[in-house]
Amino acid sequence: MTAKTCMSLQERCTGKGLAAAAAALAPGSAMAQAVPAQFAHGDYSHWGVNALVVLVTVATVCLCVLLHYEALNALSRWLSHRHGERRQRVLLAIVGMLSAHIAEIWVFGVASAVLLLGPQFGVTSGIESDLLDQVYLSAMTFTTVGVGNAQVAGPIRFLNGMEAVTGLVLITWSASFTFLEMERFWRDR
Repeated sequence: MTAKTCMSLQERCTGKGLAAAAAALAPGSAMAQAVPAQFAHGDYSHWGVNALVVLVTVATVCLCVLLHYEALNALSRWLSHRHGERRQRVLLAIVGMLSAHIAEIWVFGVASAVLLLGPQFGVTSGIESDLLDQVYLSAMTFTTVGVGNAQVAGPIRFLNGMEAVTGLVLITWSASFTFLEMERFWRDR
């Protein structure tokens, strides 16, 4: 570990990191000024905008769950008919699941980028609203890692929140699938 990393960990543990984050978001700071006033005070009175964000979120979550189900179902069928070394089958299962997760991250990233085309849906600060930055934000949200330098404001926060829950469920589903496939491979010995 470098001295800088140790200091960063020490600041987090002692609360200095939290104080710095609070200062960054304090009124008048650069990050706080990047958020429009309508979102800074929690003005979500436009029910049509909120309803559209909820509708896009539900459609995105359903698409990702369906995509994940079909990917795992196809992987299970394909791996059961594949003869060869167990290691190769396990590696193919992992690559298949990672590919499904990448596709799901992109689905959320595209949904977020499309919504951010309209300023009434929300804004981001600390990160751009273009597609690749939204896919990056999506990956950090989906895996529940989080992005310290990015802030999302407005109704689009609902999409980001549901993405974290969906990512947690789908990653856990993949872990369960991996366990069941490994159990089947070990049983075939």
